[in-house]
Parts: sequence; C-alpha cells; structure tokens
Amino acid sequence: MASRESQSAFWAEIWKLSAQALLANKLRSVLTMLGVIIGSASIVLVVTIALAGQRYVIAQIEGVGANLVYANVVPAGEAEPVAVSDQIGPADLAVVSRSLPQLVTQTAGTNVVVMSVSVRGQERQVNLVGATEGFEQVRRLEILRGRYLAPDDFQSRAKFCLITQPLALRMFPSEDPVGSEIQVGELHFYVIGIFREKVVAIGQSEIARETVLIPFPLLEYYTGMNNFHTLYVRADRPEDVPLVTRQVADILQERHRAGAHYRVQNLTGILETARNIALGLMAVLILVAFIALVISGIGIMNIMLVTVRERTREIGIRKAIGASHDAIRYQFLMEALALSGIGALAGVLLAISIPVVLNFLLRFIPDADGIVVPVSWISVVLAFIVSSSTGLIFGYLPANRAARMQPAEALHHE
Repeated sequence: MASRESQSAFWAEIWKLSAQALLANKLRSVLTMLGVIIGSASIVLVVTIALAGQRYVIAQIEGVGANLVYANVVPAGEAEPVAVSDQIGPADLAVVSRSLPQLVTQTAGTNVVVMSVSVRGQERQVNLVGATEGFEQVRRLEILRGRYLAPDDFQSRAKFCLITQPLALRMFPSEDPVGSEIQVGELHFYVIGIFREKVVAIGQSEIARETVLIPFPLLEYYTGMNNFHTLYVRADRPEDVPLVTRQVADILQERHRAGAHYRVQNLTGILETARNIALGLMAVLILVAFIALVISGIGIMNIMLVTVRERTREIGIRKAIGASHDAIRYQFLMEALALSGIGALAGVLLAISIPVVLNFLLRFIPDADGIVVPVSWISVVLAFIVSSSTGLIFGYLPANRAARMQPAEALHHE
C-alpha cells in the first residue's frame, strides 16, 4: 500500500512540475502546440474529405444505378458515318427484352437531336430527346410537376413533352409551364411535366441542363430516324451486371454484320475505380499530414532542447537534493507529452467541429438535400494517438539529455 501511495505521489509531483514549467512559458507552449494542432486536424480532415468525396461519387453512381448497362454503336472511323444496318433500333430493344427476362427489369432507347427554342426573343440550343417507354424507370427521372408520358402517348404519337427545370425557369420565369405550348424548331409541343435527373449520370447522358423530352415514335415521325443513340438495360441485381453486359453485346453482334462494333458498358468499373482513387488520394493526403506531424515533432524536440539548456541549473539543484535520473527524464517527457496531447486534442476538436458546422449549414440548402459530411471516428482516434505519441518520440532525446546531466556541472552552469 505504501509503495502504491509513493508511486502516486511520485507521478503527481511529476505532473505538477511539468504543468508549472509549461505555464511559466505560455506563449512558447502555445506556439509549440500549433504544429501538433495542424497535424492532428489535418489527419481527421483529410480522411473526412476523402470519405465525403468517395461517398459522393459512389452515391452519384448508385443513384443512376450500379446495375445500369448501356450500349452504343462505334463508328469505323471519325469521318465515316455509321451504316444504317449497324445502327441500334427498336427491334434490338425488343430482342434484348425477350431474351433476358430473368436478368433484366427494364429497357429503353433514346435518340437526340439538337434544335433551337425561342426564349424571350432569343434562340437557344436545346436537346430534343426522343425516349421509349421505360426511360423514366431506367434513368430514375424525378417528375417535379405534372406527369410523365403515358403508354397511350407513345402509341398515339401525342405532341406532349417534358422539359428540364432550368429550361422551365428560363422560358416561364413567372408562370406554371404545365399546359403551355412551346415551339422547338418548327415543331410545337404541349408541356405536360417538368423533370430532372435525381442524380447526374456518370459517363454520358443525353439529358443536358436544357432538354425537351418527347415520345420516341414522335421523334421518329418528325425526323425519320428509326434508330437509338443509346440502348439502356437495367439488370435485376448488381451481381448480374457482368452477365447482362456480355449478353447484350452478344445479341447486338449476332443481329448485325460481323464488321459492326458496339460499345456495351456498365458503371461497375467506374464504381470500383472511384473507390480505388479515393483510397489512393486518402493515402497520399494522410502521408502529407504525417509529414506535418513529423515537422511539429521536430519543433517539440527543438523547444525541449532549448528548455533543457535554459533549466540546466534547476536540473542540477533537483539532482543535488536527491531527484533520480528517472524523475528528471519523466518530468521532461511529461512536458513533451502534455504539449503534444493538448495540441492533439485541440486539433481533433477543431477538425470535428468543421463537418458538424457544414452539416448544420447544408440543412438550409435545398440542392444539398441528403448530403452529409461524414466524420471517421477511426481517424479521430488515430490522429489523437499518433499526435500524442509525437511528443513522447521526439521528446525522449531532450529528456534523456536532462537525466544524464551531472549535478556538479549543472550547478556551475550560468
């Protein structure tokens, strides 16, 4: 019991002396902690930024659908047009739907024509997109006002259209566009809805900021184009995507001449690439943060060496009255640990407060609905442990030098 009490008294005295030494030089202590604060905050913020970026990219891809497969015909050369027989058409769409009923939940095809629309006396270029049934589900469109195209609209070639929200705001800034008539080129359409993509597509998209969406049979009737620019297929499950991708490629190749080339892609590869890029970026940024910690550790060592030199006479007096080597060593180690530990705690709290404030502010931004800046608690613990250890590692040399001083030489130091 006596031994335990003496140990407690020993450590209490060490902490008391360390605190007194740090408080005696407040400005120096704060400036020394600054490097640790920056380093520890950098680790947490780097991981937070990397996680937020990775989560955003993955959410973008998964929002479009990691199980989305899309196909395009590849021209033989930049200057050579695609042969009519090589183009993807409604017949290919029907064959894909019939051939893969257990693997595919929805299919659709689209074509795009760039046309002009008159907006308040000014001509603007818009994408006139002709889409088949199923396009809303395949691309997960969000209807903001009005309705989507009904099956009867496709069959009757109804002159109905949907427009994107930016186009609606530009054309009808102070009135409801639903039910209004618009002119696109020489064509007249009735607006039945306003839409947007829930998530901007990764890779390619026929939907620009200012787009007019009409039934594909109507576009075919006006332009005479009976082909798709893009064929979309949504697999039932993400794990079916590789098989569906191969099957669609095989179907298109079998239905067209041997010399035709088709690009059938999916978002799975992009998803994996996004994860790898985020991990690589995180590793590089963490390395930079560790370099900042090493620099701050060197700063702690430098300050502690100066402190030991300034307090040489104090060390000699303590040794002369019976202080052991370990007591001197532990005192200076505790001072270094206090500098790095308090700095690490301050840096971690600073780093945590930034995402908390951002998440609070994002609640008041309508376009940021659902966006959350994550905080990795593993990075918080890691930053605190590593930053605190910096003081012990870089403070050992000065502490050991103080412990090895000879009392007689230290007392004669001026």
